[in-house]
Amino acid sequence: MPSYIVMSPDIEIKDPSAMTGLQLLRTAMSDPDPDRPGIWRLLGMSAKEIDEGRVSFTVTPQADFANPLGTVHGGICATLLDSVMGCAVHTTLPAGVGYTTLELKINYIRSVAVDAGELTAVGTVIHVGGRTATAEGKVFADDGKLVAHGTTTCIVFR
Repeated sequence: MPSYIVMSPDIEIKDPSAMTGLQLLRTAMSDPDPDRPGIWRLLGMSAKEIDEGRVSFTVTPQADFANPLGTVHGGICATLLDSVMGCAVHTTLPAGVGYTTLELKINYIRSVAVDAGELTAVGTVIHVGGRTATAEGKVFADDGKLVAHGTTTCIVFR
């Protein structure tokens, strides 16, 4: 199974393929290295909750996240949703089993000002089968208002 997380050298994982999805995500998110490469560092994402079938991540928009209209680009919410929904699926998978997104459907509810504060995304598993899994996600603004929601279908590699 290919390795799909990048870890700090001071976090030792003898065999990531021997860890469940939940164990792997909790280990990866406990990495204290702020310079860890990847989408987490690029967007400044952090995990609030990692439980079986449910995850929650946050990001605080930056000026670089703006679209030509000056609000947060929809791709930021899409990335948050893809991350929380996929990771929610991952938390349910046994050791040695992987996944990837097959389909992503996003509904945007309202725009977000770049200076609006923290965005929180929550992903929840709907169904995990032998070959596919589905999940739903929601993104909330700092004031608790729904910004976007979506669903995903993932392929499961057993």
